[in-house]
Amino acid sequence: MDYIKFLGTAGARMVVAKQVRSSGGTWLCLGGVNLLLDPGPGALVKCWSSKPKLDPTTLDAIILSHKHLDHSGDVNAMIEAMTEGGFKRKGTVLAPDDAINSDPVVFKYLRNYVDKVEVLKEEEGYSVNSIKFSTSKRHVHPVETYGLTFHLTKGKLSFITDTKYFPDLSKMYKSDIIVINTVLLKPRNDVKIDHLSIEDTQILINELRPKTAILTHFGMSVLKAKPWEVADRLSQETGVKVIAARDGMQLNIEELL
Repeated sequence: MDYIKFLGTAGARMVVAKQVRSSGGTWLCLGGVNLLLDPGPGALVKCWSSKPKLDPTTLDAIILSHKHLDHSGDVNAMIEAMTEGGFKRKGTVLAPDDAINSDPVVFKYLRNYVDKVEVLKEEEGYSVNSIKFSTSKRHVHPVETYGLTFHLTKGKLSFITDTKYFPDLSKMYKSDIIVINTVLLKPRNDVKIDHLSIEDTQILINELRPKTAILTHFGMSVLKAKPWEVADRLSQETGVKVIAARDGMQLNIEELL
């Protein structure tokens, strides 16, 4: 069974710092290939405490959309776990150039533990075993950031990671399933915060018309508004099935298409 499992749904610094929601990232199982996206603080613990447990040694790749702490805090711990402390060289690490070469978040000594370290670039295609995916245009975010689209047998699965809203977003993610990082309840014009709000997300859902939209990476304002109620409202207003992710939630991809 192909599935998405949310090891964490935390967004925004204080939600992560206080662990109001976990920040472990997202585990994907696609065609028997295991991928871990954005392993923030706690990813390793969440793998082993998950029900059922997720064994990091079964991972085929670790992918970072960008290098911010809430997306990369456990990347080195997960590399060690994936490779059994470096005794079994395996797997691929994929991340933007500034996460690898400029102020890197992936330790240099660990790079010899994996089969390959690959730099993500704008609008390029990649593969991990039988799974193919592509990057988006660069997002509007303080560091180099890319969304991801996985090309499945029966459709496409996209992850719209951290970004400020910009019109081209709706041209970049024509997919059947879209996972959207939704940090803000409402746009913040008083300060520079390059993240999507619920209002932005509603625009994207209306423009993209996926079969299923999944909200995650919540800031405090969204959590206070009860994400499940926000998702229900968006479902009613857009006519698209909208799900609010929870820590530990596992979704069967077949049922989302």
